[in-house]
Amino acid sequence: MTTITSPVRVRSDRLLRLALRADALISGTGGVILAAAAGAVASESGIPRTAVYVLGAFLVGYGVAVYGLSTMAAVRRPGIAVAIANVVFTVAAILAVVDDVWPLTATGVAMMIVSAVYTLAMAELQYQGVRRA
Repeated sequence: MTTITSPVRVRSDRLLRLALRADALISGTGGVILAAAAGAVASESGIPRTAVYVLGAFLVGYGVAVYGLSTMAAVRRPGIAVAIANVVFTVAAILAVVDDVWPLTATGVAMMIVSAVYTLAMAELQYQGVRRA
């Protein structure tokens, strides 16, 4: 008797772990740089210095948390949460520009748009990783 078997689908969470770790490293490093250069960033961008410090501290904490999530045995659910957080940050960055939350300079607008593109790209990469995991 002949047995017909279907190909086994092998799931891998490697892409998701890589995407989470890349996001953690880039965000954490960006947070350190923002905090270290808060005065210069504030004067060039139009974002208040206090907001730059808060954003820098948030990004450092976010980086640590996301890296911790990337080391968990099961990363699919944390990956979904991080991807959603990145989409939320993308929307927030765009709204900050559109709603004139701060008196942004051209450099500030560019920074917000670049951060929105970055977080949307990370969300997409994490989404693709979730689909494979």
